[in-house]
Amino acid sequence: MRFHKLPLAAPPMLAALALALAPSGATAHKHPGSGDCRVSLYVAPRIISVGESATAFGKLTCPRPGGASNRVVRLFEHVHGTPGATLVASTTTDVNGNYEIEKAGGEITTNGYFLVRSHGARSASRPVRVEADVTLSGPPEGTQLFTGHPVTFTGTVDPTDVGAVVILQRQNALTGNEWHWIGRTEVVAGGAFTLTHVFRYPGDADIRVLVRSQGRNIPSPSNVLTYEISQAQNPALTIESSADPITFGGSAIIGGKLTAKASRGANQPVTLYARIAGQHFAAVAQSTTNSEGDYSFPAQSPSNSTFYRVKSPHRSSAVLYEGVRYLLTAQVSQTTVQAGMPLTFSGTITPDHTGGIVYLERKDARGPGYHVIQVATIGANSSYSIEHRFYDAGVKTVRVFVPGNPLNGAAPSAPFEIEVTPAPASALMPEAATNITLPAEGGSGGGAASGPESPSGGLEAEAPESGAPAGESGAEGHSEAPPSRPSHPVHR
Repeated sequence: MRFHKLPLAAPPMLAALALALAPSGATAHKHPGSGDCRVSLYVAPRIISVGESATAFGKLTCPRPGGASNRVVRLFEHVHGTPGATLVASTTTDVNGNYEIEKAGGEITTNGYFLVRSHGARSASRPVRVEADVTLSGPPEGTQLFTGHPVTFTGTVDPTDVGAVVILQRQNALTGNEWHWIGRTEVVAGGAFTLTHVFRYPGDADIRVLVRSQGRNIPSPSNVLTYEISQAQNPALTIESSADPITFGGSAIIGGKLTAKASRGANQPVTLYARIAGQHFAAVAQSTTNSEGDYSFPAQSPSNSTFYRVKSPHRSSAVLYEGVRYLLTAQVSQTTVQAGMPLTFSGTITPDHTGGIVYLERKDARGPGYHVIQVATIGANSSYSIEHRFYDAGVKTVRVFVPGNPLNGAAPSAPFEIEVTPAPASALMPEAATNITLPAEGGSGGGAASGPESPSGGLEAEAPESGAPAGESGAEGHSEAPPSRPSHPVHR
């Protein structure tokens, strides 16, 4: 088939494109010279990840009985950065004038818009916005990270967008939807980027990058990496956990070693102190070192992520952060569904997280990661329900994900395999604005290369203990910063 291009949009068409940014409830568009026929166009989903496809559908209406039946509909696509619009597909209407084009434009990688022509009529333009495929790699999740030590993150951006800004962000809100910038760089040749960051505060660390394209794609977040960050050890009195992180309902044994000259570390009393974000340390257990200076406390089963430290009569340990991940349940109403029909994902989150957020995520088309396709608010009794509609036929791999916050760590569900079957054109309805919602974009940090990092749970300022390395035993002289106010999901 020979491809044809339409000329660049004239100002009236640009106005139509601006109107198309609103939810797709517009009526059919009549183009001058089209007679009395009109043709409508809807495209869903209107936001996709690179490599995914969209479905175009609509209806041709003509005043003459049967005039809209078996008419050719031609689909044109405009791609950002290219002139005009190119013919990419065609189909014919059914007896009632309905039409449908699956995989409109093939695997889409760049922002653009679609329009159709049929029987002398032209539709309004319908934009499709595309997230880049952004991968973020760092130390393996579960690795114990320490304050004061540099951590390097690397990643890639597809499609390659040399010069695009890459913003390193850390989540810092009780709802799990507030991203603060802590560093930035740019995409280099090959679509790669590298960032190095030194964490200043113990606590949970949900880390991602946000790539701000140069018009090719919408602001695109990476996968989220989750870490637990503790203070660097005081060798005079170490502190360790048998399991870090744990899931709500689990337990861990806190232990370590008191080192002193002339065996003065033996048979010494030690006290375990604990606190959660927003509180002060309080004693929770006592023990005594053995003849080698080793100690341990009874198993601890905190409900929330907890800061621990141990004190002897003359020593104080560093602060150990014990992450406690949410316990997430998830189920889906059915695993086979017709395109455009609703599916419901539901479950509970423990401990109580009412008012927080939960993500529905879809597996990336070009990689092993997941990207957010819908953001929902957790309701009463810490339960959630997410209704979602898929418009492109095929098998979709999705999961539910609850992001972490200063009180509890992130948790993913097991993946669901959803088979989406084709639907007749007459059954497809315009996509609701709430069907695709994205996480908050967060701060960008202007032009600075690195940004301020707020303590996720805060550490009270304390004087260094005897025997502790300078700058590692106290609280770095910072008072607690309260968790940020929640941000609302972005409807695009």
